Amino acid sequence: MRHLVTGGAGFIGSHLIDQIMKDENAEVICVDNFQTGAKANVASWLGNTRFELVRHDVSEPLRVDVDKVWHLACPASPREYQRNAIATSKTNVLGTLNMLGIAKRCRARILLASTSEIYGDPLVHPQSEDYLGNVNSTGIRSCYDEGKRMAESLCFDYARTHGVEIRVARIFNTYGPRMSPRDGRVVTNLITQALTGKALTLYGNGLQTRSFCYVDDLVRGLMALMNSEIEGPVNLGSPKEITINELALIVKMMVNPKAEIEYRPLPKDDPQRRKPDITKANKTLSWQPVEELETGLIKTIESVKNQMPLGIFN
Repeated sequence: MRHLVTGGAGFIGSHLIDQIMKDENAEVICVDNFQTGAKANVASWLGNTRFELVRHDVSEPLRVDVDKVWHLACPASPREYQRNAIATSKTNVLGTLNMLGIAKRCRARILLASTSEIYGDPLVHPQSEDYLGNVNSTGIRSCYDEGKRMAESLCFDYARTHGVEIRVARIFNTYGPRMSPRDGRVVTNLITQALTGKALTLYGNGLQTRSFCYVDDLVRGLMALMNSEIEGPVNLGSPKEITINELALIVKMMVNPKAEIEYRPLPKDDPQRRKPDITKANKTLSWQPVEELETGLIKTIESVKNQMPLGIFN
């Protein structure tokens, strides 16, 4: 079984590859342009005859023969996907078209890593898969939000028109080892600030909510969806909602109890509440996250500490 994993050197992609490679009959082609991915994330597989690393931008055509396509390529943090918004849109649209073309030609099953961001700043809580969202199509986040919505549209059009086997996962906030301390996401922001003695910066009043799923749980859900007969979309995330204030206090106590907390203006279109309804995943995939937030944070903090000597914070 040959697997193509786009964005495979990224945070989630590299953990997914670790699990796929446990199957001694599996071969993996990891494709990444290294905009946010890191070769170190897949270094343990370099030299393995069942693993191939290809530097490539998925918005450009790619010719490979595979049995399964895991399409995870795209910066996921607002800081990174807004850095080059047009490239983000191209990754979501042209990249998805190219991967669907591979799936069509090879008669391969394809899983799209979509996102909870397609719900925008939701008016329904918690968010179930039948909620159509509240997204600003012209805002600074639209390259990602609307890009992922278009990617989903393309998947379902290829399924209806060409019979391509699709699986669509809507991924909610995920954290764990190998997150880049520079990515600007709230978990890594708070950890790096606490480790370096800086004030923990929160936005707005800190009462906005998120739910955080540990990466191992998320990967288990992705694999269950790929191997199921469910097209999706399926929400994958933790149903345990927490305010950003509460998260900051947990990180503060775990890393630096003397750290101060500083509030800044809320970014435009930042969602106020975010929590998945995972009823569908639970019923159809027998999936739910099991890792406790504090336990996962211990592992994540250790990972960030290990990256500090590499000059990440310079």
